[in-house]
Order: sequence, then C-alpha cells, then structure tokens
Amino acid sequence: MFDFAPLPGQSKAETYRDLTQAAQALIAGEPDKVANMANVAALIWQMLPTLNWAGFYRNVEDELVLGPFIGKPACIRIPFGKGVCGTAAASGLTQLVADVHAFPGHIACDAASQSELVVPVVRDGKVIAVIDLDSPEKARFDEEDAQGIEALALAIAEAI
Repeated sequence: MFDFAPLPGQSKAETYRDLTQAAQALIAGEPDKVANMANVAALIWQMLPTLNWAGFYRNVEDELVLGPFIGKPACIRIPFGKGVCGTAAASGLTQLVADVHAFPGHIACDAASQSELVVPVVRDGKVIAVIDLDSPEKARFDEEDAQGIEALALAIAEAI
C-alpha cells in the first residue's frame, strides 16, 4: 500500500515535483498501461486538493475513450474537438478553464465541476491520451498547475 500526500506548507512546485517523482516510481517497470494510468489517477487524487474528478481519456482511433479515473461516473466517449478534453486532444494544447460554464461546448459530466485542467499526453508526436482534472471551485487551476501536470504528462508518456 502506498500513501502519498503533499507536505504541509509545501509549494505547488514542490508538490508537482513530488507528484511526478512518485508517479515515475509507481509505474517503473510495469508494462500494463491501464494499471499505470489507474495508479497515476489515484496518485493525483491523493496529492492535489479540491478535485472532484481526476483521470484519463485515451485516444482510440481519434476519439477520446474513458480511461482510469477517480470521481463520479463520466462520459464514455468524447469526439476530438468537443468540450474541454476534445479541444485539448485536437489541438495538442493544454486547456486551463477557470469557469467551465463559460467554455463553448463544455460537456458537463458532473454538475459540481466549476473549473477544469486538461493536459494532452503526447508520445511520438501524437496525442495518446489526456489527463483531465475537474474541481468544484471556480479558477481552481492556474498556470503553475498546468505546468506541473504538463511535466507529469511528459514523464509518464512512455508508460501509458
């Protein structure tokens, strides 16, 4: 059993550094991509406060398909270009959304979600998945969160 948590008073940069290092340790040597995504989703949930959903959508034939996550049941399929996740997958760019209700075409899987951060996971120049984080707080995520999850996505890309 693993118990990960940010240290009291730790900066966001330190938390994301620890998150990335812990993720690398958890998935080191494990060839099963689903198991690795599941452990990383659980780790994100433990390390980051005020989330109501954390997980992955996988690129399956240019459509996002639900992967391992923690939170309420979610939309199973999202077309590229639709909603926050589909926009991230289609553009290959991080989507940092302070108010999901102001995002054109937002797909509401959980009415409690107020803000969202979606980071593409890229391998060999192709988006293979997205990391999706939702929060019940507006403007929960900032540029430092985006950079932290981007570093995580880069670190785990080969293992998921």
